[in-house]
This record gives sequence, structure tokens and C-alpha cells, in this order.
Amino acid sequence: MNRITKTFQRLAQQNRRALVGYITAGDPDFDTSLAILQQAVDAGIDVLELGVPFSDPTADGTVIQLAAARALRQGMTVPRVLELAHRIRAAHPETPIVLFSYYNPLLRYGLERLAKDATAAGVDGFLIVDLPPEEAGEMRPALSGYDLPLIRLIAPTTPAERMAAITRDAGGFLYLITRTGVTGVGTLDQDRIQQLAATLQQQSPLPVCLGFGISTAADVRQLAGLANGVVVGSALVKIVAEHGAQAAPLVAAKVRELRAALDPDIKGAAIIYPAAP
Repeated sequence: MNRITKTFQRLAQQNRRALVGYITAGDPDFDTSLAILQQAVDAGIDVLELGVPFSDPTADGTVIQLAAARALRQGMTVPRVLELAHRIRAAHPETPIVLFSYYNPLLRYGLERLAKDATAAGVDGFLIVDLPPEEAGEMRPALSGYDLPLIRLIAPTTPAERMAAITRDAGGFLYLITRTGVTGVGTLDQDRIQQLAATLQQQSPLPVCLGFGISTAADVRQLAGLANGVVVGSALVKIVAEHGAQAAPLVAAKVRELRAALDPDIKGAAIIYPAAP
């Protein structure tokens, strides 16, 4: 069974939500990035989104754009990202690792080669921002025979019929974007998010995770009960930008803060949320 599925099943049995964390691979450099990633997982990330640096990250806000630029200047490539994944896998055998990427660097690497090498590195799936189902005709056969699901994004403007088409092509979990625009901080419309999450949960048995604009413990507490997990990225990457080589323990502290918001504790007794549908 894929580690993504196993993780969500385990969390559901514990009546807990997943903390999905995005961190740009190789930012600010390979060794510091490895330390940041290792400590973030130790601190409580349930699913790691390992960002493949790309020169034109159009879906991302300034924080992640600049992180990609820093990593590229340090010589980060797809093989180096896979090496990071391999090192993380050796230390964390059960934590799911998702490669979060744009299609261009993966296509250039070679899709069949990518599937083989990603599996060898311990990767558990892909989230390809700019690859809709209609354009995945080359990717699907390349992944055939490998346990590497394609995680799909659903926008808040996506009609129900389109949602159904996307979910039929998805695996791992569904990433529900919580606001329009690019990654980063922003206003969250809880009622709209709840409505969209409920629609997705009716259409697909896959877990639903909420992302974009979630950056604080208050955001996490606000949204935790609406889906199976939350995704935090820019808030972690911003710490790397501000603290560089000293970022690892500070990122870990932020992860612990977010984890505590997902699993709040009052007078020693954990609050247990009902399992998401």
C-alpha cells in the first residue's frame, strides 16, 4: 500500500488531520535544505511536499518564487531533488514524499526515467501544478506499473462537473485550493471552503486537503474540521528566506505550532475531531 494511503488511514483511525508541509528542495543550499526537511518531518509533518525548483513558477507567490530562484542558483536539479528525497527516505521510512513540480523540468528529465528513479528514491507521488488531466497523456503510461499517484488540484472556481472529471483521474489525495490567486497568505472564506470540501467528499473517496493561504495556527484551527488535512507552504519557506543557514530549528518550531493547532490539548486531554467523511 502506498505510504500516502497508509498515512491517511492511520490518521483517520486516530481521528486526526494530516499536516502536509511544502518546502522548496535545495533552498538555501543542499545541506541546509536537508537539515530543514529532516527536522520538519521530525517535528510533525505527516506528508512532505518536496518542491522541485523551476524558473517560471506561475502558480506561486513571491515567497516560493524567490525560494526556487535561490535553489536554482545553488545548482538544484531534478537529480539533486531525488537525492534529497532518497536521504529523507533513509531517515524517515514511513513519511510520504510528494514531488511538487511544474511539468517542464520533469518532461525534460524524461518521464519513464523519472518514474523509475523517483521510485528508487522513495517518492510516493506527484503533484504537477500545470498538468491538467487532458494533458497527462504522456505521464500516465510512464507511471504505469509504479505506485506513483498523480495528486490533483481543485480550484475554488471549479464547477462540480469539472470536479468529477478531475477526481476520476486523481490518486493519493485531493488538494483543494482555498482561495483564488497564487500561493501565500490571504483571506479564507470558511463557508465556501466547507461547501467545496463537502462536494469533493461526496464525489471521491480520496482524502481532501486544504491549501493556499494557510499560514498560522489560527488558520489551521479554523479549517481543521472541514477536511482530512491542511497544507502549509509559504509560511515555512518564508522562515528559510529570513534565516537561511539557521532556519532548520525555526521551521521545526513552526511545524510544532501548526501540529499543536491540529491536535489541540486542553488540560492534558486532546480534543478529538470527528473523522472527515
